[in-house]
Amino acid sequence: MPTRRPAARVLFDESHGESWTIRPEVARAIQPAHPEDSSYALAAQALARRDVAVTAHVQGPLDAAALAAADVLVLAHPSDPRWERTVPGAAGPVLGDAELEAIETFVRAGGGLLVLGEEEQEKYANNLNALVTRFGITIESDAVSDYEHHDGAPHWVLADLDHTVAGGVDALANVGSACFYRAGRLALRDGARALARSSGMASAPRAPLLAAAQVGAGRVVVAADSDLFGDDCIGLHDHETLWCNLVLWAGAAAFARPAPRRRSPAHEDPHWAQLRGAVDRVRLAQQRDGSIELARHDRTWLDAELQTICAAARALGEHFPHQREYIDAVVCDCQAWAREGFGRPDFTASLAVFRPELHRRDGIEHLVLFPMYKQNGSRDQVLEALIVRVPWPDWLAELEATRYDNPKFVPVTLVDHTAGYDSECAVLFPETVAVADRRSNNFGAIFCDREAERFRRMTRAAATMLSLNLPPDAAALVASEAISEQAFALWDLIHDRAHSRGNLPFDPFMIRQRMPYWMYALEELRCDLTAYAEAAALERDGFGFASNVRHAILLDRMLRFPITGQRVRNYDGLAGQLLFAFLHRSGRLHWTDGRLTIDWIAAGEGVLELRALVDELYRSGIDRSRLQHWCAAHDLVAAHVPPTTASAWRASRHAFSDDEDPRRYIDLVHDDEFPLSIFYASLRGKLGDALRRPLRAAA
Repeated sequence: MPTRRPAARVLFDESHGESWTIRPEVARAIQPAHPEDSSYALAAQALARRDVAVTAHVQGPLDAAALAAADVLVLAHPSDPRWERTVPGAAGPVLGDAELEAIETFVRAGGGLLVLGEEEQEKYANNLNALVTRFGITIESDAVSDYEHHDGAPHWVLADLDHTVAGGVDALANVGSACFYRAGRLALRDGARALARSSGMASAPRAPLLAAAQVGAGRVVVAADSDLFGDDCIGLHDHETLWCNLVLWAGAAAFARPAPRRRSPAHEDPHWAQLRGAVDRVRLAQQRDGSIELARHDRTWLDAELQTICAAARALGEHFPHQREYIDAVVCDCQAWAREGFGRPDFTASLAVFRPELHRRDGIEHLVLFPMYKQNGSRDQVLEALIVRVPWPDWLAELEATRYDNPKFVPVTLVDHTAGYDSECAVLFPETVAVADRRSNNFGAIFCDREAERFRRMTRAAATMLSLNLPPDAAALVASEAISEQAFALWDLIHDRAHSRGNLPFDPFMIRQRMPYWMYALEELRCDLTAYAEAAALERDGFGFASNVRHAILLDRMLRFPITGQRVRNYDGLAGQLLFAFLHRSGRLHWTDGRLTIDWIAAGEGVLELRALVDELYRSGIDRSRLQHWCAAHDLVAAHVPPTTASAWRASRHAFSDDEDPRRYIDLVHDDEFPLSIFYASLRGKLGDALRRPLRAAA
């Protein structure tokens, strides 16, 4: 699997006599006979698979300079060597006063802290309590036993887990069981909350074993046992998931940081401002088909504006040497449009040589100048100008080259654009460009930054409204501009490729042909379910980042798609309705007490079940007539999303006869054949503000 740049950084302290290390060679020095009993190497590897870098702090104080390189600090059971074998050559287990102050400052400013204590805490001669009591948590010197709820021994205590959602996040998501080995207990105050407790039958009934606290902008987690994440134990129960959840939850502030901004010399060039301004002025003079009525607009003014556009485009060419042929062609198309009297524009020639798919290099920029309509925006084919940048990191290029070949796919982000792109349009396809002849079909560009922004905006609002139980990694996805953009790039790569693969009917669905709109809904959903399954396969193969694709598909499809856009043959919306209804009816998600709760593991299984149903519909479609296939598809959707009461397509009502051309029956399809449920109708009304994309700042 390809490697990725870390999204967060964990500093694992090994300078204060810790009994645990992330370095295998040091673990062997501590415990030659059984190094696993001193090793957190597997815990570090689990985080690395989730794009979290883990480094050891081996010498020097934990001061501001040391902590500046961390998002989360881990202190794993420092001990006096009389009681534990510890990291060779490390200083004693006591944190200095300056270190305590530095760590508290680090946490309150947004850092994460994970402290692993032990039973009989006092004997180890560390001063962890001098630190954690500042955050409302104390590690009591005790050894909890439970003769009723244990895993083979009374001191191996099976914890009662608290899945209470706090701040929209379930820190224990996907954790069904955890065992604390010879654990102490915690005392809590000042809002610190228990995540895991002993049972009511334990020697210390209902004692907190694992606790969390929100402290200023940062987060603290304290465990009364350090063994449960060691190499011996991290593979037991759900300890690996718990470990990763706690680190990601504690490091939440790291994911909320804005992505770094790249300079764009083309955008800073004064010729771009000239081009953008002239295009915006000409656009306002155009009719819906792109033509301009010369009886209403001064020809001299138009000619001057076109000259400005052409001159600025040529001047900008120095920033786009790979587009020399395109810029020449687009200037010729503009000049021909003016020469022929500003009728309906024809940019066939320039579209044919606009080839961004041939230059997929990370950070490369393209100039785009076409008369075109905007999907999910204006249908007017008017002049627009864009500067777009291609995100093509090595890991994405490797996956495309080795696993998901898709030579036409181009992820892009918007550097700047004319006013017509102040819309929800998130694609740039050849079909949107005004041409007179048969258009070329060389590329498909997806604005992953715009899709990701819309996803974050809508998911945050919906999750808050519905008290959704987001896992920590999903919360990181929703918070992070960089992670969400990259997740959408991978999702789109696999989704786009899936349109031409699988048990397809004889006529590929994406050929522009007249069909009932639920056929397009099922096709879009099929490709998303395929992307979900592929993301799960990537995770199994060790590419942990793919979990973000799974979360994005579930959340975007279910929370955004059904309530955006018009209710006129809204096939994307219907795909989301079907996914939600299938998971709800099969008990994978629950709407109870005003809360939407998703069983994330079961929901993943449900996605694969729904995929199997859709695949079977497709597989058997080759044996049906076109009308029969449309009816079977309607029946599949209607089994989960009730059609309108007036539907002529209900299985109990339709009396269609097979014709060679059954398109006349499409006229019987209602604009909203599958209306919104009470749940979605209410959600749409409550999320009105989030549905509107914020206007961009003035350039």
